Amino acid sequence: MDHPPTPSQNSPTLVRTLGLRDLTMLVIGGVIGSGIFLVPGAIQRRVGNSVGLAILVWVAGGFLSLVGALTYGELAAMKPEAGGLYVYMRDCFGRLPAFLYGWTLFLVIASGGMATLAVAFSAYLGQIIPVSWVMAKLAAVGMIAAITLVNIYGTRESSDLQNWTTYAKVALILAMSAVLLAMGRGFHGSQSILWPARVNSSMLSNFGLAMIAALWSYEGWQFASFSAGEAAHPQRDFPRAFFYGTLSLTIIYVLAALSYVAALGPEAAGRSDTIAAAAMAVILGPMAAKFVALLIMISTFSSANSIQLTSPRVYYAMAGDGLFFRRMAEVHPRFRTPAFAIFTSGVWAAILACLGSFEQLFTYVIFTGWIFYGLAGASIFVYRRKMPGAPLPYRVPGYPWTPVIFVLASAALVVNATSSRPAGAIEGLGIVLAGLPAYLIWRKRRPKTSS
Repeated sequence: MDHPPTPSQNSPTLVRTLGLRDLTMLVIGGVIGSGIFLVPGAIQRRVGNSVGLAILVWVAGGFLSLVGALTYGELAAMKPEAGGLYVYMRDCFGRLPAFLYGWTLFLVIASGGMATLAVAFSAYLGQIIPVSWVMAKLAAVGMIAAITLVNIYGTRESSDLQNWTTYAKVALILAMSAVLLAMGRGFHGSQSILWPARVNSSMLSNFGLAMIAALWSYEGWQFASFSAGEAAHPQRDFPRAFFYGTLSLTIIYVLAALSYVAALGPEAAGRSDTIAAAAMAVILGPMAAKFVALLIMISTFSSANSIQLTSPRVYYAMAGDGLFFRRMAEVHPRFRTPAFAIFTSGVWAAILACLGSFEQLFTYVIFTGWIFYGLAGASIFVYRRKMPGAPLPYRVPGYPWTPVIFVLASAALVVNATSSRPAGAIEGLGIVLAGLPAYLIWRKRRPKTSS
């Protein structure tokens, strides 16, 4: 744990190469992983197989993501620096909460997310070709190694990879949805459960629990803010990328959820834990499951690449503040990427993928991310107070209500998750607070002249 390197005039810096299309694809590609192929069945079941309520869950999840994205759009325009959420929290609430977020991001959220996606990638590979246990582990590690190497090689190259894999999975999801909607007969005779006859407190509670699953499927758009230091025109492009990305995700998710019900019917959809594969098998036969497996492989690969393209920028910013390993703040002189931060992130994700016993822990910790998402959203009030009347190319519409809705929704999500799974919540918070000793050590070793 050393001091950060002292930058010189000739030190290599990150390259501002990401445009509006890149940022929009980063938002969409980072969010669509495996959730939309699996979660809609659980949501349908949770709301008593009501198609109307299930779709309302997806729309509400998209709306909350949208108000958060609009808020983050102003923050990214105001502080277009590498690190995103870390920078907002550091500037407004101090280094400790910012460090705890970065610590948890590195230890579990980002690395665990990559590992989870890599394990899913290898599992669905096994549905296309026979793979042994060893081959599955090698496939997971190989996927992480591939995206790590591309991201070290260059931001432009990793962004191009992100764009094309996102185009592919969105086109395939839309094609699948069109086929299921056109050929499915699941809505016939189901009018009685399109909307519940009576909405009571139990139904509202179940709606809230279903929202947790939906927001998990929308998870990841926040990561795009980490790459603000590499955006060519961050003040102009970030607000639009967040808006276009979250709106597109809502449309894609609603279409997919409707198509599954069209193929299976509300009751069968609610019973399915692999809803996309089940829907395709009903319409096109058992071999269609291989198509879904290939689609999920492309989707998880793209989502993992987005994590590796964004999260190391947080470690880079932390190291620049003297609160992480010194080499994390270095930019490769040839590739102009935070190569060591990317490499370390990939190694840790590969270790987690090989261990295979982290997934329950990841589930416990992921809800804690919403504590920091809400805190970062609340930083807009602090910035506005510190910089009254500052000229900005973008201001969040509906201020202050837009960020207030997002902050309150984040708090409600954390409270709901804590009350429904208190033991898991305590364990997750324990992982976050375990960063306190590390913070104290790094803070003590920071040079006195550091900002």
